[in-house]
Amino acid sequence: MGPDRRELETRIASLREKGDLDEAATCAVQAFGPEVLGFLFSVLRSESDASEVFSQACEDLWRSLEAFDGRCSMRAWLYKLAQTAMARFRRAPHRRPGRHVPLSGLGVVVADVRSRTLPHLRTSVKDQFAKIRDSLDEDDRALLILRVDRGLSWRELARTFSIDDDAEEALRRLEARLRKRFQHIKEEIRSRALEAGLLGTSHDDG
Repeated sequence: MGPDRRELETRIASLREKGDLDEAATCAVQAFGPEVLGFLFSVLRSESDASEVFSQACEDLWRSLEAFDGRCSMRAWLYKLAQTAMARFRRAPHRRPGRHVPLSGLGVVVADVRSRTLPHLRTSVKDQFAKIRDSLDEDDRALLILRVDRGLSWRELARTFSIDDDAEEALRRLEARLRKRFQHIKEEIRSRALEAGLLGTSHDDG
């Protein structure tokens, strides 16, 4: 974790300890919201769907702050909430359209993050490797982005993808499954890149 991110995490933790949950949520969304929204857009490939899920995740963040136990970073927790909100959205994408974060000024911050982030995502450079990644299914794309682009640790990934069991042994088993799945994803990308003539020699991206 870089110094800037460490300072942000410390500030958010301090605000939580003081009971200033609105400001803690605002700080978390301002700090990590753009990258989480970018993750959702990369997985869902739809601005409206990503925006909807992002709003839900931010609402869930606001509601969960008081009970947050600090076993992971706030950044990782927001990714966990985004992943959970995305799973709910997949099951019922039109259940609550046009959702907005209620009860606090956080809704304004969420709207600001969306307005600043989505135009940039629309103009992101698209190369052939990106097209290969986009052709993966959503779960594989999510794992790849969180591990490679966002740099989440295997333990953070296990917490992000866990459903309701955060027991140590369950997390270790899930870590092992995610590592194996990640290796399979890398092999699949390499195979597709070779077929497309993008790789001239064998190499491993680590």
